[in-house]
Amino acid sequence: MKAIQVTQFGGPEQLVYTEVEDVVAGKGEVCVRLYAAGVNPSDTYTLTGTYAFSIPQLPYTPGLDGAGIVEAVGEGVTNVQVGDRVFVASLTRGKSTGTLAEKIVCDPSFVHPLPEQVSFEQGAALGVPALTAYRALFQRARIKPGQWVLIHGASGGVGLQAVQMAKSHGAKVIGTASKPEGKSLVEQAGADVVIDHVTESTIEEVLALTDGNGPDVIIEFLANVNLETDLKMVARFGTIVVIGNRGSIEINPRLAMQKECDILATALWNAPKDEYEQSIHGVIGMLESGALRPIIGTSLPLQHASDAFEQLAKGVGNGKLVLTID
Repeated sequence: MKAIQVTQFGGPEQLVYTEVEDVVAGKGEVCVRLYAAGVNPSDTYTLTGTYAFSIPQLPYTPGLDGAGIVEAVGEGVTNVQVGDRVFVASLTRGKSTGTLAEKIVCDPSFVHPLPEQVSFEQGAALGVPALTAYRALFQRARIKPGQWVLIHGASGGVGLQAVQMAKSHGAKVIGTASKPEGKSLVEQAGADVVIDHVTESTIEEVLALTDGNGPDVIIEFLANVNLETDLKMVARFGTIVVIGNRGSIEINPRLAMQKECDILATALWNAPKDEYEQSIHGVIGMLESGALRPIIGTSLPLQHASDAFEQLAKGVGNGKLVLTID
């Protein structure tokens, strides 16, 4: 079968589209014929060989998220059957041969039903982005209907799904984006207000939108740049959830004291088994109701995986980036 294989850690140039040995489902395993795979920032970190959450044994096939049709099930598998449309949401722990391939063999707990109205590309956009958004909003921030939720960088794969999820729960959503095409996607996702990325000089704009109180919840993707601004902007007793960070920052803790706010953080890999399962059920419920519809920004063929990784590394594009598999 065709797959992306990595034999040496490094950059996108290490992603080789090649023929590899076919994968076969053993006892307690599922084989899925994939038609699309999602690419996440964590995949680019893993490729370097320095990512604390995942250092795979070489050679390996990257990819945690995908969608396709169940081709075979091993003895003892009862949650799916041959012919089912499914999405794959695998974690760094457990059996998974990687989704950047024509087929994957993995633990059955990673394979979930994909509603007919959801395309394979949309299914491949679930997994890490959807579960991260769900965990940040509902398990960490514990958002409530009627609250103001500010989502930084809302035009990305996680941000757009976070907008949809928060709106489905009755929250009022402010989404930020830097480019017109990104803002258009955030509007499409249902945000109440779409604005430029918030800076020290534009805090007053956000305060005005929230009747002077500030957002009750802030979802933060670049804490090393925005955290102090968040502390000045968040509502009293509000919550800031850090999803992404790329460096250090010096802040004045008195800002947090003045607001009595919570600064929380999340990494999907830390989710306890029961909370991971709750997230899956929540995501599937939103898919079935139509509240969640992943927005695809860029689709590339599997052969162009290196281009996809380069785009992610440079922060190019909006919406979810997926690879299609013929």
